[in-house]
Parts: sequence; C-alpha cells; structure tokens
Amino acid sequence: MKRLKYLLVYTLPLTVYFSFNTTGVMTFIPFIVFFGFVPLLELFLKPDATNFDKETTIAEKNNPLYDWVMYLSLPVQVGMLIYFLFVIQGTPFGTVEFFGRVSAMGLMCGVMGINVGHELGHRHDRAEQFIGELLLLTSLDTHFLPYHNGGHHRDVATPNDAATAKKNQIIFFFWITSHFGSYFKAWTLEKERLLQEGKSPLTFQNRMIVYSLANVALLALIFYFFGTHVLIAFITAAILGIILLETVNYIEHYGLTRKKTEAGTYERVKHHHSWNSDHPIGRLLLFNLSRHSDHHYNGSKKYAVLKSVPQSPQMPTGYPGMMVLALFQPLWFILMNKKLKMIQKQEA
Repeated sequence: MKRLKYLLVYTLPLTVYFSFNTTGVMTFIPFIVFFGFVPLLELFLKPDATNFDKETTIAEKNNPLYDWVMYLSLPVQVGMLIYFLFVIQGTPFGTVEFFGRVSAMGLMCGVMGINVGHELGHRHDRAEQFIGELLLLTSLDTHFLPYHNGGHHRDVATPNDAATAKKNQIIFFFWITSHFGSYFKAWTLEKERLLQEGKSPLTFQNRMIVYSLANVALLALIFYFFGTHVLIAFITAAILGIILLETVNYIEHYGLTRKKTEAGTYERVKHHHSWNSDHPIGRLLLFNLSRHSDHHYNGSKKYAVLKSVPQSPQMPTGYPGMMVLALFQPLWFILMNKKLKMIQKQEA
C-alpha cells in the first residue's frame, strides 16, 4: 500500500475536473489547493529524510507498480486535454470561468505533462521515452528532452546552463532566458549529435525537426476542429505549464555553482549543486522531483528510489511553497541569499 502513495498526484485531475464543471472563482480551485492549501499544510509537516536501505532499493527500483503509476498519466493527461478543448469551446472568452479553466489546464500541463515527461525522458526504454514525448507535446515543450538530457545535466550549476538561475537573477527574466536559451541550445545539440554520426542535420532523425512538426500539427488540428478561441486557450494553458516548469528550474539550482578544476573544466556534479526538499506532500505530488540533488547525481535513477543526503542544501519548505515564495522576489532574495552565504562559509 505504501507504493500507492504516489497516486496522490491524481488528486490534481480531480480538482481540474471540478474546475471544468463549476463557475466563478471556484474554477481556480486547482491553484487554490496546490499553491495555497498544500504550502500551508507543509509548514506544519516535518521533512522526511528517510531512505530505503540498500536491499530494499535494489528490489524497489525494478518494481513495475511505480512505472504504471506514471504510465497512467498519459491517458489522464490526453483525456483531460480533449475534455478541456470541448469545455473551453463553450466558455465565453475573457470570463472568470475562462481564465480559471485555462489555469487549471495549465497546471495539468506543468505537472502531468512536463514533469512526468521529464522522468520518462530519462529512461533508456524507447517506449517509455515515447510516452514522455507525447506528454511533453501536450504542453508544447518537446524541446525539453534534447536540452535537459544533453545540456542541463552536463552544464548544471555553470554559466553555460540556461536553466540554472544565478544569484540575484530576477525570476521573470529567467523564465525568458531559460526557455528560449534551452530551445536554441536543443537545436545546436541535435545538430552536433547528427554531425558526429556523419549525418545531415536536415533529416527526420533530427528530433527537433520531428518535434516542431508535431507541435504545428497539434495546433493545426485544434484550430481546424475547434477554432481560434480554443486555440488561444490551449496555447495560454501550455505557456502557463512552461512557466511552472521554469519556476521549478529557478528554485532547483538558484545561486549554486560548480568550481573549475586546474585543467579548466568544471568539477563533477555533486549533491550540493542542487537544492533539495524532503517535505512529503511536495515529493508525492511531483514524483519525488524535489529530491533533486540525487537526481542530478545520477540522472538515470528512478524517482521512487531517489535518496536524501546530508550534503544537499535544503529548501525551507516543499516545491509548491518555494514556487510561491519565488514570486515574492524581495523575500526570496533575503531568505535564499542568506542560505547561500551559509553554504559558502561551509565550503570555505
């Protein structure tokens, strides 16, 4: 039964369904729950740094139940997206209900689309990668995988990584530089990969070409069957999902840097190059993404067996609360810069 705890994430589509079938301010219920109630609750819950022992880790990492909990997100995400297209078609543009339902779908894009797509994109099995690609397509963020796997994990906590927030960097500017920096870098990485294999970048083996065509095809289908009104709503929801992703990127590595070696290269990525959170609700709602330090130390490790280590810098609360805090920049800088200063003293 403990393995089923990750099903907690499916309370999100339940609140989104409620949003699609109610009116007024209550259409914002997914945001109220996940960025209001959850952060408030985590203020009273202690972080849980418990890890599996070695034998249990070996057994649990190959348990298919954890995988099927993730696979379920594909029909749920696609089903909710199709339902959204029909619901928003009958929702007057610019009303409270319109913005509430678009925000609800945007939260689905960020959590069920991009976050699960990220986890499956790290898998070696092509079928799992394909599920991840489909999930990312529902959020128009398909370039995420080439850059994240080939760029971010290599360059994290260095000036070369667009998805690493520098100390005192304004989050609203970071959204732009991270997203578009990652996008153009993804094209570069695919070009370099194909040239190394002796192939032309202008081929369908270039994932960015295939992904771009898939994005255009999806948008064209939505426009053809539902019209401009629904197309604008979907694009807005996808943008909101991407903003949620970039906010997570902002809090995950804010101000942390890797040192250069005498050879001029950067030291290996270690646990102290990512912010970590052991707050239980945030961990469950994002498939253990908040144990980010261990994820970067070993990107192929499955979410269920990620561990907490003492060397990881700890966030004061879970991801939902930290995302809210990041929007209040003066408070964010006061709190997190103080933590950065303590880390620097410890390293010295």
